[in-house]
Amino acid sequence: MTARIAFADVEVGTEVPSRVFHVDRAGLVRYAGASGDFNVIHWSERVATSVGLPNVIAHGMLTMALAGRVVTDWIGDPGALVEFGTKFTRPVVVPDDAEGATVEIGGRVTAVNDDGTVQVTLSAVCDGVTVLGNPRAVVRLA
Repeated sequence: MTARIAFADVEVGTEVPSRVFHVDRAGLVRYAGASGDFNVIHWSERVATSVGLPNVIAHGMLTMALAGRVVTDWIGDPGALVEFGTKFTRPVVVPDDAEGATVEIGGRVTAVNDDGTVQVTLSAVCDGVTVLGNPRAVVRLA
């Protein structure tokens, strides 16, 4: 875990370091086992395409969790995350190959509040397309 970010060291515009995550079919199987979400669209290309999807898609909550991880890694204390939310706008399509999908997530501080919290607005992009709508977090810094 990284050292905890201090409130005094953060201002509007402070960047949250971006991270690149590789999501492959094996990772989807592991996530399904951990979450209990075995929806067929997350592992069967035949079913996914039959319901109008381009291919198997990652779990929305997995994509959201990756965004949350970027924030908690940055602040150095998962317990400092006060609020986190997003909308699922586009699926992360996961091809059946060795590379899978690549999701890049980064952020920026968009508000510094008098109560010792800061708001972080994130971006999540896969294949040049935004996959999470208005992902944002509120964190309490030291």
